[in-house]
Amino acid sequence: MKKNLTTILSIALCLSLSACANNETQIPETIETESVEEEIVDTSIPQKEDITISETYTSVEDGGHAIEADGETVSYSNIKVEKTGDSSGDEADFYGENAAVFATNGATLDLSAIVVETDGTHANGVFSYGEGTTVNISDSVIETSGNCSGGLMTTGGGTMNATNLNIHTTGNSSAAIRSDRGGGTVNVSEGSYITEGKGSPVIYSTADITVSDAYLESTSSQGVVVEGQNSVTLNNVELVADNNSKNSDKSDWYQAVMIYQSMSGDADEGLASFTMINGSLLNKNGDIFFVNNTVATITLENVSIINEDSDGYFLRAAAAGWGSEGSNGGHVSLEMNDQDVEGDIIVDEVSSLNMYLKDGSAYSGAINEENEGGEIYVEIQEGSTWTLTGDSYITSLTCSADSIDLNGYKLYVNGVEYEAGTSASGDAIEVTISSSSHGEHGHFEGSEPPAKPEGKH
Repeated sequence: MKKNLTTILSIALCLSLSACANNETQIPETIETESVEEEIVDTSIPQKEDITISETYTSVEDGGHAIEADGETVSYSNIKVEKTGDSSGDEADFYGENAAVFATNGATLDLSAIVVETDGTHANGVFSYGEGTTVNISDSVIETSGNCSGGLMTTGGGTMNATNLNIHTTGNSSAAIRSDRGGGTVNVSEGSYITEGKGSPVIYSTADITVSDAYLESTSSQGVVVEGQNSVTLNNVELVADNNSKNSDKSDWYQAVMIYQSMSGDADEGLASFTMINGSLLNKNGDIFFVNNTVATITLENVSIINEDSDGYFLRAAAAGWGSEGSNGGHVSLEMNDQDVEGDIIVDEVSSLNMYLKDGSAYSGAINEENEGGEIYVEIQEGSTWTLTGDSYITSLTCSADSIDLNGYKLYVNGVEYEAGTSASGDAIEVTISSSSHGEHGHFEGSEPPAKPEGKH
């Protein structure tokens, strides 16, 4: 990863001047300010013009593939793949119909120095489907322009290993790194991954997805979405999120990272996980984290976090339009290690929070300032601190005598005002983690999978 945080801000400023839907926006080669001109393109990231093309594979058939690896081991390099034609629904989203490059039935597909371009509805770029199927792709460019057309797509327990890609999607519901029913394992390192469409996060996870040393940017949607019993881990990643358009009427809020359960059957119910270590997270609009209708762990370590929206929360755990009313809150375990965070936290009456500050972490913010909400436990390890920026109301507290700076405000623990300079010992909130009734990998047994609900990415 070559860019620093200053560079990210410069890129975000340039891209925000371009329309987000269906434009061929590229990362600018240079950016000029009043006092400095700096190179911001990482020359190690592949560009189309730098890839030598020896052969072109084309598919114009609705539902067809330009390249298909079915139960075989095959490799391609220095090729171009062009895909037009449309598809719809489950066959494309779950089972790979209409993908430009498709691997299935235990195939191993190795791809290097290729260019993939798709222009069709439900025309994913590179698709790995089924247990035992592995796609390895490196030093390549993927561009998709149609709706419901992800860059990398993994379902049914497949594996996707990607290194140093340049992925750009402009359609709606077109995540750059995408999974769906049955999930799988996705490992991505290095490269640039940018989305422009409504409902198009950089990462949509119903799998176990790890991204390292990469640049991620969404210009209309969340940066990352985790659904159900799945995970996203970001190692030394630069994430810029500008969630400014709605793909559903189920929630009123915008956020950089959303963790939820849609109840569509695409993801097992259970513990969701988001981990970010090193790197940076820049949020342009709304909250940093939103957790709804699931139990989730959020782990942060030494991440530079900036929220440009002064009205946004650092964390919102709350009910929304998914799940059953009264039991569809967000239940969060938030662990911060060597982490500085600014921003308020809100936990509604059907949600809960266990927050742990460890290894010299410093939190500055108010928690449930309006004294309305669910159970909250805060544990502050010695050497870590909480500085209040407003009156705060929690249920239970563990801390040493010098852990909390009231900063002129009041802290209430289970209705009792906390006295500055005192230690406390409390108990964490117990949360039951549901298990899925959908069978292994979220498949419905003996029935056709349901259509995706409105608002699915």
